[in-house]
Amino acid sequence: MTKATTGAADHHTGIWPVMLTPFTEKLEVDWFSLESLIDWYLGSGVHGLFANCQSSEMFFLGDAESRKLTRFVVDYVDGRVPVVASGHTGSAPSHQAEQLQAVAECGVDSVIMISNRLAAQDQSDSVFLENLSALTEKLPTNVGLGVYECPYPYKRLLSDEAVSWAAKSDRFTFLKDTCCNIDILARRAELAAGTRLHIANANAQTFLQSLKAGCHGYSGVMANFHPALYVWLFENWQKEPEKAETLSNYLSLAALTESMSYPACAKDYQKVIGNFSTMKCRSLPTGGYFDNHFSSTVAQMISLGDWLNETLQLGLRPSGQASATRVAAE
Repeated sequence: MTKATTGAADHHTGIWPVMLTPFTEKLEVDWFSLESLIDWYLGSGVHGLFANCQSSEMFFLGDAESRKLTRFVVDYVDGRVPVVASGHTGSAPSHQAEQLQAVAECGVDSVIMISNRLAAQDQSDSVFLENLSALTEKLPTNVGLGVYECPYPYKRLLSDEAVSWAAKSDRFTFLKDTCCNIDILARRAELAAGTRLHIANANAQTFLQSLKAGCHGYSGVMANFHPALYVWLFENWQKEPEKAETLSNYLSLAALTESMSYPACAKDYQKVIGNFSTMKCRSLPTGGYFDNHFSSTVAQMISLGDWLNETLQLGLRPSGQASATRVAAE
């Protein structure tokens, strides 16, 4: 296994939160809360943002609304970090091309395709690769491309052949990996080595191992709770390996909170710390199975993370603050 180039200046490395979409009580996009969320991400030191993804509830946005959301994020970020985005929800190839071309026109760094949109669940990898190639040809060459192994409506993992094709194409910059398997992650890192393609692991439990194997960062839901801890781990795992192992163990267990009616649990947390006005979700119109004890569990998770930050002397501000900002260790 090769070591990750975490010190490189390449802007496709690092921590890339999968952005939430705040809604008002009437389930309209809450633009003011979205600004607060972006400020909070950036204040935590993240290296990029993944807008208009499943966490953004993209399957519950119309095309015009999807474009407006992406454009808003790009404009508000204003180049402070790179932004990638998807909005790739259509079924017909022509509709998919229109959606992705519209996202490209929003000024994103890379346009992200959803892997399960490129072949039905019962179709072969050859069909997937054929459709991936055809869609790639329809998209502008002045923007990077990526693939997200989105688990909804079904998870389609890329074959080694598909990863290799994307890496060699010189068009692809970003793979949001959801395989949750360190052997596959290591193999993909080798296939992408020396190319523009970067592997962003969505799985907290294999994150540190994947960095050691040559992957390039994290793009997962837990960056909606304590992104600064992931930033620290990414930037310091080689310099302070013992602290990194301890922090990784905590993050692995903390990530189990994802099962508590996400994204409602994340929106509830964002409401508690003052970034959101509601925890409303279009994907969970009745609140799903969200219960008050979830709020308590998240609060305890955050408190333990803050204790670990202090104990390990990581030099971070407490996570439970709106627009949290990193500070230098004393």
